[in-house]
Amino acid sequence: MVDVTSQNSGTTPLDATVRNPWARSIGSLIFVSRWLQAPLYLGLIVAQLVYVVVFMIELWHLITEVVLHPGDLKESVIMLSVLGLIDVVMIANLLIMVIIGGYETFVSRINVNGHPDQPEWLSHVNANVLKVKLAMAIIGISSIHLLKTFIEVGGMSESGISHGPEKYTPTGVLWQVVIHVVFIFSALALAWIDKMSQTAARAAHHEVQRDARHEEKRARHEAEHAEH
Repeated sequence: MVDVTSQNSGTTPLDATVRNPWARSIGSLIFVSRWLQAPLYLGLIVAQLVYVVVFMIELWHLITEVVLHPGDLKESVIMLSVLGLIDVVMIANLLIMVIIGGYETFVSRINVNGHPDQPEWLSHVNANVLKVKLAMAIIGISSIHLLKTFIEVGGMSESGISHGPEKYTPTGVLWQVVIHVVFIFSALALAWIDKMSQTAARAAHHEVQRDARHEEKRARHEAEHAEH
């Protein structure tokens, strides 16, 4: 049934909702609730500080081993230590993307436009871009773990140990490979979805522009006819 009062007063249901104080209060409360995520991102900053401490401890252990026992270190041991450091750095990069990108996308703008240190990806960050970048970071971390596994298993094989002290089994290594492949396909799927959504958005934008041009042309023709 049509609301005659709204029709006579020239208002729409949207206008009535906007003028309703209860609707405005609920909407404002929901909008402000996004700040509940701010402590979560602050907690991730603390977690990143923990990873900085872990990185320095791992680096100190590597330096002391090289200085105190240079002849006992094998290349594979050094490589595993370096891969451990790279793993910590990649996890820290993942935290940075989640902290900055998530805060920018879901909480509030950071307003660093024009800053010389602004990350390149922050200028066009959105939920889809953030998901793709997170997936790529997870693939990188998984690659490091998989490479460490292959190096350790290879070292065990060279020393005559079939599959280590219950640390690695053929099934466990196989599952690591399978999970890594699943990560890769998931990232490809996210990238494809992001590309398709951008294509659809561009098509819709072009259609709106075309309709606007047609409307402008029609209005111009009507104005010319009115003058004649």
